[in-house]
Amino acid sequence: MAQSEFLREATERGFVFQCTDSDGLDAALRSGTVTAYIGFDCTADSLHVGSLVQIMILRLLQRHGHRPLVLMGGGTTRIGDPSGKDESRQLLSDEQIAGNMAGIRRCFDPFLHFGDGPTDASTANNNDWLGALGYIPLLRDVGTHFTINRMLTFDSVRLRLEREHSLTFLEFNYMILQSYDFRELNRRFGVTLQIGGSDQWGNIVSGIELARRTDNKALFGLTTPLIATASGAKMGKSAQGAVWLTRDRLSPYDYWQFWRNTEDEDVGRFLRLFTDLPLSEIARLEVLRDAEINEAKKVLATEATRLAHGAVAATEAAETARLAFEEGEAADTLPSIEVPRSEFATGIPAFRLFALAGLAGSNGEARRLIRGGGARINDVPVKDEGQTVTVADLHDDALKLSAGRKHHRLVRVP
Repeated sequence: MAQSEFLREATERGFVFQCTDSDGLDAALRSGTVTAYIGFDCTADSLHVGSLVQIMILRLLQRHGHRPLVLMGGGTTRIGDPSGKDESRQLLSDEQIAGNMAGIRRCFDPFLHFGDGPTDASTANNNDWLGALGYIPLLRDVGTHFTINRMLTFDSVRLRLEREHSLTFLEFNYMILQSYDFRELNRRFGVTLQIGGSDQWGNIVSGIELARRTDNKALFGLTTPLIATASGAKMGKSAQGAVWLTRDRLSPYDYWQFWRNTEDEDVGRFLRLFTDLPLSEIARLEVLRDAEINEAKKVLATEATRLAHGAVAATEAAETARLAFEEGEAADTLPSIEVPRSEFATGIPAFRLFALAGLAGSNGEARRLIRGGGARINDVPVKDEGQTVTVADLHDDALKLSAGRKHHRLVRVP
């Protein structure tokens, strides 16, 4: 059993998958403030809930008096991390990377406290040092400490080759650059712990070995489990697409709904990972069964939304869901779209409305939704995929669309 408060709670909540030296890290955590980092490549202008385990473990680290550092991969994004990928990522321009970095930076503000204090979070950009490196000096200084034989044993490389997917020489260098990052962060900011998903194990171990060989430094690595739902779905995805952390990408209501739709078997695990609720309260909630488990799901949804979007947005989302599901009202705070009145003059196909509202990915998918009996307009089932909607169907210049029991949109007609 770990003695340090952070490592003990991180283990109890399910954050810990592997650790390079559990006893050594435990001792370091008990002896003073530890600075830990996680790297995030800038491949999109927001993060989604697939990155939330990493953000939450940094939050837990800070709550226990240690210092998180968020490393923005302004340099490594130029290459692309092959870990867990079957294909090479599309290379982005410097302008795209800069825009994505600014968007990603916003994702951390609700979860971490940034500042200049001893435990305040900070950010760094690995392009600050990687961008200045000459390739041959890098290979002479760092590359000599890596063997092809060793690199081929790590999952990030081995699995790609076993599946007979190509691995470019550019991507093959990613491990060297991430290892260089760890050593550079230790030299510049005193970082002694790198945290990452379990697919990062090889990269993390390589960085520890590099620092030991070149600087005689003892660094630590900790990985978190890769999260999937009980049914095997990848975390961070929903039927409507990625579950983004920023409200310009996904409304707080849809974010709340994602967590409300958690599978029964995942409620306890997700409460431990994605909320700050005490473990004793989670133990009470996760044993609920049948209809009562829905109350635990509402707690999960509200607590997770509160962390990402604030208490007001979480309360509004919960109330909107209550009105829509329990009282059958089309609350004004439901996600909405506007459709010109002219579209309704001769009648707009119902399937097209569902596609426009984002409740189906295409017209064909919307037709299948209607044929399957899952589409409703103003709480009335749509029975014919050829049905049209006219001005006569509007209620106060609006329509409520429902796909299944859990997904709703308002169509506003100006």
